[in-house]
Amino acid sequence: MKDLNKVIDEMPEDVYQKLLSATELGKWEDGSVLSEEQREHTMQVVMLYQARRLQQTDHFTIAHGGGINELSKSELKKQFKGESIAEFKEQDI
Repeated sequence: MKDLNKVIDEMPEDVYQKLLSATELGKWEDGSVLSEEQREHTMQVVMLYQARRLQQTDHFTIAHGGGINELSKSELKKQFKGESIAEFKEQDI
């Protein structure tokens, strides 16, 4: 485990971003598809990086120290209060 911790500690952010993208899309930058084993390992590395290196507070992300951020509905509403995506009048609909 020490070797993996060293890899995570020394991993440049751009490598993390590439692994994150590959995990989300299921394919590498060149378009080749990740195998199930690659996707599983890539996801584990991404989660370890998030837990050790990022200070995330978003809903359902890996928090510093490895915990999962689970915000309540009221906490999520507070985050997005006043931010409307679009507004329509009744006659527009």
